Order: sequence, then structure tokens, then C-alpha cells
Amino acid sequence: MKKWWNKKRAKTRKRRRKVSNETYTFADGLFDLLFWIPELILFPLRIIFWLLKGVGKWIGDIFDIV
Repeated sequence: MKKWWNKKRAKTRKRRRKVSNETYTFADGLFDLLFWIPELILFPLRIIFWLLKGVGKWIGDIFDIV
């Protein structure tokens, strides 16, 4: 029984070490890239929209003063 228990414990410890080994795989990099592509495309468009909206409000405020 003791042999069996030691063998089982060794397998469990080996599996835990394998799972806890936090390596960055190719699939992780691919998923990161797939999540970042839309963000990189939309971010400049959002900035342009915010700038145009701010300039429009600024021009509207100037005409409200006059």
C-alpha cells in the first residue's frame, strides 16, 4: 500500500508542477493579438471623434457668447 501511495503522490506533485508552470505559449500570443487588433484600429478613430466633438462644442460656445 505504501508503494502505491508514494507513486500516486509523485504523479500528483508532477501534475501540479506542470500546471503551475505559467509559460506564455504561442496560442496565448495569438489570442492577445486577436484582442488587441480591434482596439488598435478603433482607438485612433475614437480620438479623432473626441477631438472633433470638442472643437464643435468650443465653436458652439463662441457663437453663444456673441
